[in-house]
Amino acid sequence: MNKAMFLTPVVTAFDSNGNIDIEANKNIWDHLIKGGIDGLVIMGSTGEFFSMTTNQKKQIIDEVVSYVNKRVKVYVGTSCMREDNTIELSNYALNAGADAVMIIGPYYFSLSNESIEEYYDKLAKEINGDILLYNFPDRNGYDVTPEITLNLVKKHKNIVGYKDTVTEMGHTRKLVTTLSKEFPEFMIFSGYDENFAHNIISGGAGCIGGLSNLYPEVFSKWVKAINSKDLEEVIKIQGIVDKMMNLYDIGKPFIPIIKRAMILRGIKMEDYCTPPFLMANELQEEKIKTIIKELNLI
Repeated sequence: MNKAMFLTPVVTAFDSNGNIDIEANKNIWDHLIKGGIDGLVIMGSTGEFFSMTTNQKKQIIDEVVSYVNKRVKVYVGTSCMREDNTIELSNYALNAGADAVMIIGPYYFSLSNESIEEYYDKLAKEINGDILLYNFPDRNGYDVTPEITLNLVKKHKNIVGYKDTVTEMGHTRKLVTTLSKEFPEFMIFSGYDENFAHNIISGGAGCIGGLSNLYPEVFSKWVKAINSKDLEEVIKIQGIVDKMMNLYDIGKPFIPIIKRAMILRGIKMEDYCTPPFLMANELQEEKIKTIIKELNLI
């Protein structure tokens, strides 16, 4: 069994004018690091990368690499709609000191397997560092299959991992079985928190899950329980996380909900999001409070 890891796709704090709130983001990063999380994934989907300007992206890259200062791993989502923009931003992040970049392919149109492979093939040749593939079929309309992934990993040593944001563990398990024999160090992460233990049992690397923004200490305990083979503790925390998953159902999208929940936990930040996301309303806040109370964690 691989040593388990849990990474946080970090929310991005903005001020009321839509600017990056540097101090609030530092509060969030400290909260996650103190909570024992294994690494930060900046500007993933939870980080609202899709509606940030290039200048904002470069600003937060510079801030996080400097502030975290190697305390934990820092991965950066560098996905853009244009190939050349993705390459430029990826190399900017790596040159700044990021440990790797995470890239979802262009969204809107579905793509053929040949198009997907050629896209990542070009990126891997031009990006000067490690890459995690990001598969989220519900959002970009196509699947980076295990077969595509194997072809790419065979050609490019800098493709080192994969985030699989699908509910079906069968897909993730096939990725593991397809790649693990020839590439045992290739990291395959699940994208939903509740699948963490199943991922590790199947031979994966762990999870990149949004709920760890709220309770990093729960997920770091889960990692320790998995790595020490404490089955009783693993099962106990699975039950807690299963209840926590109800937060995802309170509003669409999930991001304003997790930000409001973090404020209720006492993290110094505001819950402004990029348009057209709406801040959590009073009814949603009451639902958040009910779930937090039922968890009985604080």
